[in-house]
Amino acid sequence: MMGVVNVTPDSFSDGGRFLDPDRAIEHGLQLIDEGADVLDVGGESTRPGADPVPAEEELRRILPVIEALAARGSVPISVDTTKASVARLAVEAGARIVNDISGGLADPEMIPTVAQLREDHDLFLVLMHRQGAPESMQAAPRYGDALSEVRRCLQERMEAGLEAGIPADRLALDPGIGFGKSLEHNLQLLRGLTELRAVGSPLLLGVSRKSFIGHITGQERAADWEEAARRRAPDQRERVGGTAAAIALAVSTGSADILRVHDVAIMREAVLVAAAIGPCQGGTASSPSERTGPQAAD
Repeated sequence: MMGVVNVTPDSFSDGGRFLDPDRAIEHGLQLIDEGADVLDVGGESTRPGADPVPAEEELRRILPVIEALAARGSVPISVDTTKASVARLAVEAGARIVNDISGGLADPEMIPTVAQLREDHDLFLVLMHRQGAPESMQAAPRYGDALSEVRRCLQERMEAGLEAGIPADRLALDPGIGFGKSLEHNLQLLRGLTELRAVGSPLLLGVSRKSFIGHITGQERAADWEEAARRRAPDQRERVGGTAAAIALAVSTGSADILRVHDVAIMREAVLVAAAIGPCQGGTASSPSERTGPQAAD
């Protein structure tokens, strides 16, 4: 369970709430108490429409938080960045995971830098798929076949990490739900998680509070991806049920190894229940309207 600590003024889910380092540190420690196994600290918003942040500003935001959480916390710290220079200083500050949403493509020095830093630190690298850059990725995402194209890209990213000398057990892949994908693209990927997991590396899944949930429930019109991204951040009660549903699916199919979430306590509960139930065998689920009898209203 990877808890999210956004040290940004404009993240889609909690923009500005934890920009102050003391509040971000307090939030991170709270997530540990709620059951987080890892904390993912980011200083640059990756929401659709977000503008890039200079490395100096990104470092100013995250280094005090990483240093404090690494010293006071009891779980590994991940740095969410696409810049090799930021990753290097974050590792020196105590981070042991580098989470690159560009899959190592935004900065060609990222994968070699992590491989080099592994000489002194036991690092883990997460490589994600995305189509386009945050400022424009939701304008008109297009795929011939989203599942096969994302799988092929993840395979290539894994091979790039291996060729650089990063062991397979220190690599993870992320299909990038919501990053250059329409609603239907996201659903195709979620239906195909077991196929993506078959690439060979552990799979990280980030569905927490994302806009596709609002599009499914009708809270947001599917045509308004960019407009929705610029609205206020959803409060903590929004999209939580949809997040739990997607996470329960991933757990029940055994197709996700790392779950990146904002609401750790609630999602931990969803994980425990889904894991206890285990894979469903036989039959097909019916819609609420098809159910009859006393249990239909439960």
